Amino acid sequence: MVLFSDAGTKARECVLCRLLVVTASMVRLLFSFWRLLLRILLCWLWLCLPALASSAVVLTNEQQAYLAENPVASLCVDPDWVPFEVINARGEHEGIAADLLRLVAERVGLGLQLVMTNDWDESLATSQAGRCQLLSFLNLTPERQAWLTFSEPLFTDVNVLIAREDHPFVMDPAALSGKSLALPSGTSIEERARRDFPNLRIITTENEAQALALVNERKADLTMRSLTVAAYTIKKEGWFNLKIAGQVPGYENAFRIGVLKDQELLRDILNLGIATITAAELNEIANRHVSIRVESPTDHRLIGKLAVVFLIILLTSLFWVVKLRRLNHQLQIKSHTDSLTGLANRAALDSRFAIAHEQAQRYGRPLSLIMLDIDHFKRVNDDFGHQIGDRVLCEFTELLKRCARASDGLGRWGGEEFLLLCPETDLQQAVAFAERICARAREQAFASGRQQTLSAGVAELVPGDTLDALLQRADAALYQAKHEGRDRVCSRLPEYWPAA
Repeated sequence: MVLFSDAGTKARECVLCRLLVVTASMVRLLFSFWRLLLRILLCWLWLCLPALASSAVVLTNEQQAYLAENPVASLCVDPDWVPFEVINARGEHEGIAADLLRLVAERVGLGLQLVMTNDWDESLATSQAGRCQLLSFLNLTPERQAWLTFSEPLFTDVNVLIAREDHPFVMDPAALSGKSLALPSGTSIEERARRDFPNLRIITTENEAQALALVNERKADLTMRSLTVAAYTIKKEGWFNLKIAGQVPGYENAFRIGVLKDQELLRDILNLGIATITAAELNEIANRHVSIRVESPTDHRLIGKLAVVFLIILLTSLFWVVKLRRLNHQLQIKSHTDSLTGLANRAALDSRFAIAHEQAQRYGRPLSLIMLDIDHFKRVNDDFGHQIGDRVLCEFTELLKRCARASDGLGRWGGEEFLLLCPETDLQQAVAFAERICARAREQAFASGRQQTLSAGVAELVPGDTLDALLQRADAALYQAKHEGRDRVCSRLPEYWPAA
């Protein structure tokens, strides 16, 4: 019996020991589990507290009193401006602008009441009439400042020129002639383009898609739109025969909230909400709407593939923009440079003359023209060959470069003729300048081994003068210098102009 009792006691002690070991293991496991949860919680707090802190808006007593008295603000939007904003079939405001506005309003505790309009022009008119306090997602312009005050920028985006594939890259829209530009009416881009590019014919449309459609159908040469809108619309409509043909510096979009001018306190409240929006939140909202064409929102693999395709298209477009800009820059340099001398050619001189002529006439400043011709140059080619003739031309080029001032425009007019455009220089000063150049030519040794001289014709711009008239007088003065024996400077004033 004793033996049995001892054995039972040992068995019970063994079971108890095992239970204690299992319990200790479970406690350790539970402790490890809670420690892991605590670490996850601390990590979550570490990640989220900055965002929570950034979203905290501290209002002044005056601002709190305003919101208590005015808990809802009326809002006008562009009802057809995807992907930025649109009023859908249910009468709801959706898009990038809608999400950002709601986020700002939630952060400051403000309600938004949508005022229904048919188009952007009606929204502008309704805002001007004071029937809506806020105007959604627009650029600041002097015209709009007449009745609006503006929040800080809510979203930024670049504007690009869109054209058909066969249209050359556009370096400067101001240099285009006889081209048409399709733009949605009532937009800040239309307002600025009319002011900055009077050389372009503006065609107004009701919305972005119509402007792109006109370019696609060859009814307009160009349109200028937001890169986000352009990429979205081109992909959506399948207009892959369109391309990004240029970017206009200074035409970036900085979309703000327009607030009626007498409600600056409301603007200040909205600025507090805008300041809380993080870059991650902006990107999430923008990406959400740029990828809106996905048919099955639950198919995450399809969403990922579409996002990759969009990224590839965007990167490819940017790559070609950079490459085309470089190539066009090189072509522009070549098309405006004389291949032998490296000077500006006739086309480049024409462009510079037009600008200098306009400035001189507008501000009443002196402007003179010196036309130079190498005397007996044909003999150099006949006696020594064209290679020596080319060397002589290059030697004259270097001589003229040394003589020309930084403000002068120097170029090869054709053959052995050179042209010097002299801003801020009257006729007497230009004649003295030309005399110095001719004297330097007499002293220089040339590849022909002969003394080479120059003849020069000088003319000065007079009020009401045209470029053609100025060039004709310089050419006539050069002809006179040749006729009178060469190696001299002659000048010519208009026949109706009194002699000095």
